[in-house]
Amino acid sequence: MRTDLKQPVGGEKKPYVPSDVIKAKNYLFSLCIHGEIPMGSERMEMRKRQMSVQQESAAGGTAPAQQDQPGQANPRGSNACCFCWCCCCSCSWNEDQDDRNRKASYDIKEGTSDCEDCPKPTLEDVRSWGQSFDKLMCCAAGRNSFRQFLRTEFSEENMLFWLACDEFSKETNKSVIEEKARVIYEDYISILSPKEVSLDSRVREAINRNMPEPTLHTFDDAQLQIYTLMQRDSYPRYLNSPAYKNLLNTLSEQSPES
Repeated sequence: MRTDLKQPVGGEKKPYVPSDVIKAKNYLFSLCIHGEIPMGSERMEMRKRQMSVQQESAAGGTAPAQQDQPGQANPRGSNACCFCWCCCCSCSWNEDQDDRNRKASYDIKEGTSDCEDCPKPTLEDVRSWGQSFDKLMCCAAGRNSFRQFLRTEFSEENMLFWLACDEFSKETNKSVIEEKARVIYEDYISILSPKEVSLDSRVREAINRNMPEPTLHTFDDAQLQIYTLMQRDSYPRYLNSPAYKNLLNTLSEQSPES
C-alpha cells in the first residue's frame, strides 16, 4: 500500500468550485475520450441552443416529450434538451438552472427591469452627465440612457452587474445574501454565462475564495473594476454618441432659456 499520498488536513476549507464549472470539465473530459473537443464557436452554438430550449420552456412553448415506441431505439431519450446535446450526460444542468430560477424569486429591480422608475431628465440633468461619469451614474435617468447606449455596443452586462451589486450591498438578511451572491456569480462571473463581465484574475480568485461564505463586500473589487471600465471605455463614446447629443439638443430646444 502506498503511504506517500498526501492526506487532506482536517478542518481545511475546500476552495469554492461552481457546479457549472465542474460539469463543464466533465463534459470536456468526455469529449476528449472520443476525440471531439469543441472549438469556441461550437461551444457558443451549443450554449445558444441550450438557452433557446430554456426560453421555450419558460414560455410554455415546448411540446410534450415523445413517448418511446415499443421496440424502437431512442438513443437520446429524454436527454435531447441536455447542455451538451449528446447522450453521454443527463439534463441535470437544466434542472439546476430551473431550480436557481425558482429560488431566485426575488428580483434585483434595477438589474432586471428594462428601465428604472424615474422622472424625465431636465436640461440641467443632461448637461451634468457630460461633466462627470459620477453625476451620470448618480442619476436614475442617466443610468437608463447610458444603459441603452451600452446595449447598442453589446456591453449592457456591465451596467446590469453594477446595478446588481449596488442592490446586493443593501441586503441585510444573511440567507438572502448567500442566495443573491450565488445568483450574481452565476449570472456575471461564471465563464459559462453569456453575460460574463470582464474581470482580471486577481479579482476572480478573490471572489472564488469568498464564495463559500459570501458577505456584502464579496463583489466590491469587481464592481469597482467594472465601474472604472465603463468610465474609461464607454463613457467618452456615449458623450459623442447621437443618443446623448440628440437628447441634449431636444431638451435645449424645449427649454424656456432658448
